Amino acid sequence: MKSLTIQDINTMLHGEIVGHTTQSITGLEEIKKAQPNQATFIGSRKYANLWADSKASLAIINDTIELEPGDNRVLIKVKNADLAMAKLLDAFTLEAPYFSAEIHPSAIVDVTAKIGNGSRVGAGCYVGKDVVLGANVTLYPNVTILDETTIGNDTVVWSGTVIRERSVIGSHCIFHTNVSIGADGFGYRPSDDGRGLVKIPHIGNVVIGNGVEIGANSCVDRAKFSSTIVGDGCKIDNLVQIAHNCVLGRSCIMAGSSGLAGSVTLGDGVIIGGSASIKDHTTIHSGATVGAGSGVMNDVAAGKTVLGYPAVDSREMLKQWVALRKLAR
Repeated sequence: MKSLTIQDINTMLHGEIVGHTTQSITGLEEIKKAQPNQATFIGSRKYANLWADSKASLAIINDTIELEPGDNRVLIKVKNADLAMAKLLDAFTLEAPYFSAEIHPSAIVDVTAKIGNGSRVGAGCYVGKDVVLGANVTLYPNVTILDETTIGNDTVVWSGTVIRERSVIGSHCIFHTNVSIGADGFGYRPSDDGRGLVKIPHIGNVVIGNGVEIGANSCVDRAKFSSTIVGDGCKIDNLVQIAHNCVLGRSCIMAGSSGLAGSVTLGDGVIIGGSASIKDHTTIHSGATVGAGSGVMNDVAAGKTVLGYPAVDSREMLKQWVALRKLAR
C-alpha cells in the first residue's frame, strides 16, 4: 500500500499547508465516504460545509475557499483543486495488468507485421498483414488490428477494441474497451426498383491524431472516401458516435451518448455535451459549446454556446424556458 506524508503531497502540488496531522495518506475518497488516512478534494464552496463531518485527514481545496482544518486534520490550498486532484490520483494509480510475455503465445501476429521495441501484445489478439506498431504500444487481450493499420508510440488499446484496415493512429492515445475504429459508415439509398436499399460503399479510412482518448463502446466510422479525422488531443467519452467523413480539430471534447452525423466538422476546442446530436454537414466552429441534450441543425459560430432542440443561442433558449414556466403558471 502506498503511503505519502503531507509534505510529500505538498511537494507535488506546490500548495499552502494549513493545519497539522499525524496521519499519513494511503488513499483518496470522496468527501462523504473518506476515512482517516485518506485525502479528499473540495473544488467548490457548495461542498465546503461537508468538511466538518468528513473523516478525511486531508482536503485539497481551492485557495478561494475559507475553511478551518479542524483537529488533527490538514488543508492544502491550491489554485485549482481539480488539477491538483489529477496529480494526486496519478500518484496513487495502481499498476497496470500483468503481461507474462511481450507477445502472448495465443496471439496471432502476421509475419509481415512490424512490432516496435517494448510493445506488448496480449492473449487472443490478432495483428494483421502489414500492421505497424510503434515503440511501447500495449494491446490488452482480445484486441483486433486489421491490415495496413499503423499505431504510434506509447498508445494503449484495451480489450475488445477493433481497429479496422488502413487506420492511422497517433502516439500516446488510449482506446478503452470495445472501441470500434473504421467500421463502415452508415449510408443507403433507395434502389431503382423501389424494393429495397442500396448500400453505399465506404472505401476511405480513419486518421486519429496524437494524445487522443476514446471511451468504452464508442465508434469512429471510416470515410466514404478520404478520411474521418480526429485531431490531436481530442477526448471522447463512452458511447459516442462519430460518423463517416467527420473532421474534428484539436482538443475537442465529446461527452457520453453524444453523436455526430456524417460530414460534421468541429473546429479546435469544441465541447459537445452529453446526449447532444449534430446534424450531417454541419460546422461547429472553434471554441463553441453545445449544451447537453441539444440538437444542432445549423452551423454554430466560433465561441458561441447553444442549447435546446433545435439548438439556439443559450441566452435565447434560457429566455424561452423562463417564458414557458410563466405560461405553465
